[in-house]
Amino acid sequence: MAWNRAGFALAVAALGLVVLAGCVAPAAPNAGQPADGGSGAPAETGTGTATAPADPYGGEPLVVAVENPNGSRDYAPLVRRALDYWEANASQYAGHDVAYRIDPDAADPDFVVAVVDRIEDCGTEDDHSAGCAPYITRPEQFSPPERVRVVDGLSDESAVQVLIHEFGHTLGLGHDDEPQSVMRAEGRLATLPRRDAVDKAFAWEHRTLSVHVDVGDGVGDRAAVDRQVRETLAYFDRGAEGTVTPNVSFVRTSNRSAADVVVQVGGTHPCDRDTGSCRRLRGLDPDADDRLETYDRLEVYVVGLDPEAVGWHVGRHLGYSLGLTGDGAYPAPLRTDASFEERRSDWWTTANASETSG
Repeated sequence: MAWNRAGFALAVAALGLVVLAGCVAPAAPNAGQPADGGSGAPAETGTGTATAPADPYGGEPLVVAVENPNGSRDYAPLVRRALDYWEANASQYAGHDVAYRIDPDAADPDFVVAVVDRIEDCGTEDDHSAGCAPYITRPEQFSPPERVRVVDGLSDESAVQVLIHEFGHTLGLGHDDEPQSVMRAEGRLATLPRRDAVDKAFAWEHRTLSVHVDVGDGVGDRAAVDRQVRETLAYFDRGAEGTVTPNVSFVRTSNRSAADVVVQVGGTHPCDRDTGSCRRLRGLDPDADDRLETYDRLEVYVVGLDPEAVGWHVGRHLGYSLGLTGDGAYPAPLRTDASFEERRSDWWTTANASETSG
């Protein structure tokens, strides 16, 4: 289960895709006539809907350069794909044909595609933008070289998606215009491949994890359950015999919805059995490979077990979220060959750690 945030001016993604905001930069004011009573502010914000704009470029081929100071990869083929889209579709949607010529190092281009680390200023949009371009509907608004920005680090397909969207703005198309498949203000984007959480020693975004414990009716000795969870957290706080990354700590919270880790004993559960335990891990999947790259919530469900076994099961699932993804990576007390009795013992008491009080 993967939930995450962010947004191509796209709302919060439900299943792990990075969603980044796309936006439109203000175009220049009418030539010789400052906007807003002489303030010099842009006359257009780029948030409106274009209505069959005339060709602001006079039918001339437009030269497009590419500026990528990071040298991360060759963006020219990606830009070419975006321009090919509009050469094939501008007549239908913008009301006029358009032709482009890519010259990455052009000295006097009409447009410069600038690959940037971050976009912090793009009209009225927020700072989650994946791209930014001027909204151009009239010749007097065109002041070359115009800059079309795209954030670095997106996958090839997402970079092309952003570039098509932004060059649509340079053709006078707004977020409400067709084709909505490319011009809508929101969309899902993916980054270049990233290291999966299961391959990291630590995949949480912070090292102090808040923990909420919920004990269902009929579980039995609640104090015993609380002790099991408390001792398990203390064991991992001490480093779980050197098996987990250092400096991880835990704090208890009564707020279930805000907790990083939820331990539920008894009650309704998603497990496929009525005796044992299961987990849900939530996090981010920015490269859209259907595998999480970071964690932001762990839910552990323990069902049908006596309170004395709760700590061992919590330890197994907590350990997985802390980088213990193979049985041999776990400390000896938490390996699957632990007997029935060992799982219900004070297994957290080792040669390197004495039992805490309580």
